[in-house]
Amino acid sequence: MIVVTGAAGFISSCLVSELNKNGRNDIVVVDDFSKEEKKENLANKSIVAKVQRMEFFNWAKDFAKEIEFVFHLGARTDTTEFDQAIFDELNLNYSKAMWNFCSDHSIPMVYASSGATFGLGELGYSDRHEIVNDLKPLNPYGESKNDFDKWALVQEKKPPFWAGLKFFNVYGPNEYHKGRMASVIMHAFNQISATEKMKLFASHNENYKDGEQLRDFVYVKDVVSVCLFLMTNKPKSGLYNLGTGTARTFYDLAKATFKAMGVAEDISFIPTPEDIRDKYQYFTEAEMDKLIAAGYNKPFYSLEEGVEDYVQNYLKDKKYY
Repeated sequence: MIVVTGAAGFISSCLVSELNKNGRNDIVVVDDFSKEEKKENLANKSIVAKVQRMEFFNWAKDFAKEIEFVFHLGARTDTTEFDQAIFDELNLNYSKAMWNFCSDHSIPMVYASSGATFGLGELGYSDRHEIVNDLKPLNPYGESKNDFDKWALVQEKKPPFWAGLKFFNVYGPNEYHKGRMASVIMHAFNQISATEKMKLFASHNENYKDGEQLRDFVYVKDVVSVCLFLMTNKPKSGLYNLGTGTARTFYDLAKATFKAMGVAEDISFIPTPEDIRDKYQYFTEAEMDKLIAAGYNKPFYSLEEGVEDYVQNYLKDKKYY
């Protein structure tokens, strides 16, 4: 069996779908299943068990020998949440318990770290272990992810294989439930559908013109492809960046969305909300050398290719992956 946590969420539900496409139906999905808005993400997926998040470790006592791999992607991902206790419970302590469970039962695991661990990028965007202790995330979410990375790196007791994936700006189907935290592509699609216009955040940094803030946008289909590669190949354990390795502007993103929708461009700018303005990343770009050296050689979707596929095959008719 393969365990996927956070399974009703965005990336995890896409992973379940991709596992199904690869002939794996022996999947145990773990999450808080009380949220109606996420129910469709798992509709029509083939699974063998659905386990509530807080019941997992009790359940697993009886089934540990049958678990082949764990994808621990469940987390509180709201970067505007500032209740440290929530992150301690869900992102740090639960992850420690999952690590210890996998270590005790010799189960390989992949877990979700985040590009948010890099903060303003003062030390660059390398997934070298040597810089982890010196990173300065900008919010409690990023801190919780970096705290777990730091903890994992010093453990003597480890799963037989483990990888912490530093997700950069992931976008794609099955994020309909995410509200404000959904990708800019989804917000762009909704704005353009309603008004045939798109408003981007203005720059409040003299080094960047409006709309020229840069992010490493990575399509969720590439993310799940990397997850399956790691499960199958189990290269050297450690932290791995997961972006495309190419930063693109928000203006490029808006242009690609207009084109995919067949609507003439009409882009304007609004002030960045004050509650995130001083914690805003103006540039992110994943260094991808480690994953490539590990043997992953599949080309990533370009921003234009990913946006076109997302708009045409999912957003336009609100389809799920």
